[in-house]
Amino acid sequence: MALLVLAAFVFAAGQGAFAIDAARLPGITWNAWLHWWQGTGAASPGASTEQLVFATIRLPRLIMGLAAGAGLGLAGALMQGLFRNPLADPGLIGVSSGAALAAAALIVMGALWFPSLPRSLGSWPLMLTAFAGGLVTTFLIYGLSQTGGGTRIGVMLLAGVAINALAMAGLGLLSFLSTDEQLRNLQLWLMGSLGSTRWPVAITACVVVAVAMAMAQRLAQPLNAIALGEAQASLMGVGVERTKRLAVVLAALVVGCITAGCGMIGFIGLVAPHWVRMLAGPDHRVVLPASALLGAAMVVFADAFARTVVAPAELPLGVLTALVGVPLFLAMLRQFRRLL
Repeated sequence: MALLVLAAFVFAAGQGAFAIDAARLPGITWNAWLHWWQGTGAASPGASTEQLVFATIRLPRLIMGLAAGAGLGLAGALMQGLFRNPLADPGLIGVSSGAALAAAALIVMGALWFPSLPRSLGSWPLMLTAFAGGLVTTFLIYGLSQTGGGTRIGVMLLAGVAINALAMAGLGLLSFLSTDEQLRNLQLWLMGSLGSTRWPVAITACVVVAVAMAMAQRLAQPLNAIALGEAQASLMGVGVERTKRLAVVLAALVVGCITAGCGMIGFIGLVAPHWVRMLAGPDHRVVLPASALLGAAMVVFADAFARTVVAPAELPLGVLTALVGVPLFLAMLRQFRRLL
């Protein structure tokens, strides 16, 4: 998986409206590092056009793509392990929609009520609002699906459908209330894109996803025990409720952060863990990190395709992942329909 991520990174680094020869990437990367270390920046005198494009546009985009894919893959693996269902996904059960609705509300209504707040605090209000929206949605879905005998998967999926419908209605209302500029920005953001990524957002997403991955790895053994049943896991000494709460918080954290940074990107969290389990089995010690790596490679490959297939225009990343992900989801639905 690590080699696949490296191959995706090298391939995507050279693709775009301004193509970069892959053989020159090591030299360009080294020069960009030297300029950063000397504090002169990528736009210093003597920097080549390739170096400027790579250091200021292409590299933060690639880093954000890696973080977004890894976070979505990890969140999908956590949700599927928590609900013990391979069809659980942050987008399917409404977590992404909840985060998007909260962030869209801040974009439209925040500019009306607190016009100086987003500008003074940078991207943090948007990211924290999306996180709060994802967290509230996750706990709502989780609470609705709980019964005395455990988690009801059918109730969870139906509640997710309802939350998605409510979020779409709220986004439609916000689109109606927004100005022409807000509406254009809102639509581009909802379709998902890495095109507007800047270094502060990419670095923040990397830190959040890295922390979440480190904490999630500690849940691998408890999730393996929960896969045998919550009663069996309790007999094995696993803190079931603590594991559930931590998994929910981590999934909401990474989904909210990624949704705030690059908009809605669907189906990565659904497909990546499923493919990992088919290749390596259900052990969460493997599924969690491998899903993150596979998700990172998928998003980077998809982004490279999105910005080259209709060049010089750019296909929205969320649209592309949906076009590929929906047929895969329907195939998975057919395979697992007896479990629903």
